Amino acid sequence: MNMQTAVKTCLIEKYATFSGSASRSEYWWFVLAYVIGAVIVSLLGIGFLYLIYTLALIVPAAAAGYRRLQDTGRKGWLIFIPVGLGLMNMFLIPAAPVVQDGTVTQMPDMTGMGILAVFSVVQLIVGLVFLWWLTRPSQAEVNS
Repeated sequence: MNMQTAVKTCLIEKYATFSGSASRSEYWWFVLAYVIGAVIVSLLGIGFLYLIYTLALIVPAAAAGYRRLQDTGRKGWLIFIPVGLGLMNMFLIPAAPVVQDGTVTQMPDMTGMGILAVFSVVQLIVGLVFLWWLTRPSQAEVNS
């Protein structure tokens, strides 16, 4: 499977399909296309456009991950653990320092920074586990 076929499969044919399986090539070509698109949209510097891009592709990305986990013999719903951690992490990000006339007038809350740091380490470990799972070969039986 090539990138064009994987993107067509994930965005058109199986946009919100949370059953069946996804091959390694289908999943990873789609992930590569998603990342390339995210980089291009973020380079445009329009935050609202990046938000729309992310919201439009969160369902097919989660569905492809769900199907990929099932293809490796694991429960597909587990894909919502890193997705949920990523969404929670967005809400934990403390406010940026306030700078007026080149001088920092207000620093972010250090308690929030500490919580964010611990949460980020947990998210990194979970992400590495899921990276390992998503790269495993397909199983003979689909775990539905």
